[in-house]
Amino acid sequence: QVQLVESGGGLVQPGGSLRLSCAASGSIFSIGSMGWYRQAPGKERELVATITSRGSTNYADSVKGRFTISRDNAKNTVYLQMNSLKPEDTAVYYCNANSVHSYWGQGTQVTVSS
Repeated sequence: QVQLVESGGGLVQPGGSLRLSCAASGSIFSIGSMGWYRQAPGKERELVATITSRGSTNYADSVKGRFTISRDNAKNTVYLQMNSLKPEDTAVYYCNANSVHSYWGQGTQVTVSS
């Protein structure tokens, strides 16, 4: 079992920045890729960014150049640095970790509004 706890969400003005963190605990040795997904009201959950255990990254087109995913394997933590935030980035952001199974955090709300 893997437990994921996200933090760092909140309210920010358009153009602002936020940094999300996701700390993993439990059977962390089994974790391969990790990532961030988001779900806006009335929409399906969508991929934001992923990172492999070796650091290879993948981003949704909508966040390329604005968001950066990183991973600290020593701290079992994955981060999402979000810059130049837009109102359309408003969503609940979920951390994901993959091993034999796929695990999800509880989600953290990000609201971009003036």
